[in-house]
Amino acid sequence: MSQQTAGYRGEGFSLRGEKDRFVLPPMFRKTFEALGDDRVLCVTTHHKYPCLTAFGHSSIDKFEEILNREEDNAVRRDLDFDRDEREMQLYSHHEVPFDGSGRFILPPRYCKVGGISDNICFIGGGTFITLWDLDRLGEMGGSWALRHELFVAEAEDARAKAAAKAARK
Repeated sequence: MSQQTAGYRGEGFSLRGEKDRFVLPPMFRKTFEALGDDRVLCVTTHHKYPCLTAFGHSSIDKFEEILNREEDNAVRRDLDFDRDEREMQLYSHHEVPFDGSGRFILPPRYCKVGGISDNICFIGGGTFITLWDLDRLGEMGGSWALRHELFVAEAEDARAKAAAKAARK
């Protein structure tokens, strides 16, 4: 079954909820299940963008293939490639468990370096998921602007629902 999945795709949004938890959107939980991964997000900083990146354990099996491909591309283009640095980027991650409903607690140090405040915008990237704070995503501009606007609308809806829920209590 893991051969059939197209990887992490789509997007989702989560406000920081009760007990300081975020929620991994259902479409990403389904991908974890299809890949046969445990309920563990492997989280690290993104090597290029000012956000976090996450993946399941099955992705680790592909790291050597990724490293070899990136090194071959660099050699072909006559570019520098620091394999040690790239290995550290790939293999240095923190394992964050999530429950059956997708709830997880992102360690404060990762919130800090990822610029995550009270929300996470999840964007599927095939072999990984990027985790953005709404404001930080907005700072990207350019081709990211439309995606940011879509998340702004989703954030407004989520905040309105949270306010309505709080008012009922």
